[in-house]
Amino acid sequence: MNPTLAELGEADLLRRLARFAPPGQLDDDTACLSSDPRPILINTDVLVDGVHFSDATTSAEDVGWRAVATNLSDLAASGAIAVDGITVALVAPGNTCMSWVEGVYDGIAAALGRYGGSLLGGDCSNGGQRLISVTAIGRLGPLRLHRNAARAGDVLVTSGPHGLSKLGLTLLQDERQLSSTHLSDQLKAAAIQQHRRPVPRFDALQALLNCKPSHSPWRAGGTDSSDGLIAAVEGLCRSSGCGAELDRKRLPRASQWPLGDPWDGWCMNGGEDFELVLSLPPDWAEAWLNTLPGSECFGRITADPGQLIWRDDQSAVDPSGFDHYAKC
Repeated sequence: MNPTLAELGEADLLRRLARFAPPGQLDDDTACLSSDPRPILINTDVLVDGVHFSDATTSAEDVGWRAVATNLSDLAASGAIAVDGITVALVAPGNTCMSWVEGVYDGIAAALGRYGGSLLGGDCSNGGQRLISVTAIGRLGPLRLHRNAARAGDVLVTSGPHGLSKLGLTLLQDERQLSSTHLSDQLKAAAIQQHRRPVPRFDALQALLNCKPSHSPWRAGGTDSSDGLIAAVEGLCRSSGCGAELDRKRLPRASQWPLGDPWDGWCMNGGEDFELVLSLPPDWAEAWLNTLPGSECFGRITADPGQLIWRDDQSAVDPSGFDHYAKC
């Protein structure tokens, strides 16, 4: 039997969802966190049906995983070294099958089981469109990564390749769009995995903390590439009052990634790769690149506010990252 939410009712829905949280956790409207001297980091992200996921490309389990991973990526990109947990707000029409909701929470549980934290609470409501809003709570480590901490002379580095999630989404939507380009099975599989199950880069953050040169101050500019690589660089420059010079030949491309358009565009602006994008002093950047497999240096921070240019010909970089309201 696979009842709808309307057939279950709110009380039975909450009773069934309680199994995804520690015993008794959902009995009250608040959650109590243990005292901890480390500062708290909090963020919220929303996933909307038809914008961030669809039944055609994303299973219910993957929706749940992505809802957690997108939030934990923000925590990692801010310097969080531990996750307390999350709250989840679910909006869905009454004709939504309970099996879909349980699949979402299975994905949520899988992500929390991998990266830490527990389901602390949340809310459910009827609505015309499926929507999942997650608030994540973490604890800050010794380094507060912030967009406003980039400085002229820093090196721009990232924890991994970009464009895979965009390629994965395109493959899932209609692989025939790519029929004119030969893509290896390995690249296709990596792209689909990156889109369905993104990884918050706590490992890259830990590597950064472990390799800091002893003489370097605890200063680094940081964000993640949820809206694309160029959008991440723009955010660092805008908040820090700096500019950037990028190396066209060293864009963080995946292994076997094709060259030229649209591939460079997808690498720069595809979005939802959730890699760390950092502005580091040169010696710290070199140590991190030597420590973290797959990391890449792709440019440097300049003293020219708001100017993003290519190193080879000094032409302007096209800022075409994801904009939530661009198509409204």
